[in-house]
Amino acid sequence: MNQTVPFVTSGSYPTRSGNQIRPLIDGIPAFRRICGAIETAQQCVWATITFMWPSVEMPDNYGTPLEVFERAAQRGVDVRLIFWRPEERMEKHKRNAFWGPEEHFDMLAREYPSINIRWDRGAPGYCQHQKTWLIDPTDVTGTSFVGGINLNPHAFVMPGHSGRGAQFHDVYVELSGPAVSDVQHNFVQRWNEASERSREDGRWGENSAGDLTFPTHLPDECGTAQVQIQRTTRRGLYENGHPAADGGRPFDIAAGERTNLDQYCSAIRAANRTIYMENQYVEVTPIVEELEKALKRGIEVAMVLPITPDLPVGGTITDERRAFLDLRAKLDSYDNFTLAGLAALGEDGSRQSVYVHSKVLLIDDNFASIGSCNLHHHSLYGNGELNAAIFCSKSVKAIRVELFNEHVGVDTSPMNDTHALRTLKMTARENRKLHKEGVTSWQGLVVSMRAAAYGQEIQF
Repeated sequence: MNQTVPFVTSGSYPTRSGNQIRPLIDGIPAFRRICGAIETAQQCVWATITFMWPSVEMPDNYGTPLEVFERAAQRGVDVRLIFWRPEERMEKHKRNAFWGPEEHFDMLAREYPSINIRWDRGAPGYCQHQKTWLIDPTDVTGTSFVGGINLNPHAFVMPGHSGRGAQFHDVYVELSGPAVSDVQHNFVQRWNEASERSREDGRWGENSAGDLTFPTHLPDECGTAQVQIQRTTRRGLYENGHPAADGGRPFDIAAGERTNLDQYCSAIRAANRTIYMENQYVEVTPIVEELEKALKRGIEVAMVLPITPDLPVGGTITDERRAFLDLRAKLDSYDNFTLAGLAALGEDGSRQSVYVHSKVLLIDDNFASIGSCNLHHHSLYGNGELNAAIFCSKSVKAIRVELFNEHVGVDTSPMNDTHALRTLKMTARENRKLHKEGVTSWQGLVVSMRAAAYGQEIQF
């Protein structure tokens, strides 16, 4: 098949052929697989982690994340973790982050002496938001996991999301093959340049003071997927190993990587039939402008967002914000556009909204982007983010089929991508009618919403 969606040239990493892709939908299946890989690791386990509750329990009685890491380290596996340390402007996020106060060091000394940690801050007001895992990367083989799932109990749920409590929908992909070397390169770069590495409270573990060497060879080819590792980075961030103060060297956003934004816009422009998106946010003008152009071309577009956004709606807003909301509302005027949320059956038989935390783009059943990057200003211009861009019709269709099995409640494997998206649209609209009538017996989870009233018109 000829490639219709071009990879971009604005990032650090080239396109790699010969990779294998496996979708992992929702937290329990994803971390069941990740924990299993860690339990059999022979050489190293490296991870970049943004948010972690130390007490959260991994699936299948693996224990807490730190217990999983410590067991591997006690077997002689080199365990290295990079945790985000929120700076002053991001203070509110410390409640969900393993950011390294004195009590965390006391916990590590008591129970987890064998692992190695470095802490890393972002630019003021921004986040180190990557969520990557590396298992035994070598010159021959290796496995990585790329996605957006955080280590908290809301994320550790099964597909279908039935049951009680707040539930997050999320996605990882397991990646093997030559592109693993680029996930490894990213980890080494971040480890060696971690902002807190020279501080007394900026690292933990016997080997935490030592830097790592960059990979020099590619793992063997093992599949048919072309993959490019893409990032958002902000260069000019560190001076002498620490984030620059406000009065220091100016931050130059344009000098950093914004490959995720470039790829999203390029992929949407190149779409021939369908665009399917799941994201926690769609809050930037360039993306919405490209979506409207695609709709005008007759492309079938479906967007899955949280039913209840965590951005403010209503009230006094700026002229700039109003212009963006008006632009996004225009999408409603196209019959080939679908905006949907997810709602599952709770224990009491009522519907409860499922928070969409995934970051997924699927184009024409042959291109995908999956990773940590939200479609808002922070993720596209200033956070540290990492996505895998994938070209492989077999792999991308497999991702779509698995997602739609959950969301639409239908096996769409016999369908082409256009038929599948139209089925999602019809199902979402029918479920909206049932919701208005107070009926909770739906097909699947999707329920349609209007962009013009997003966040205000539908409640659970």
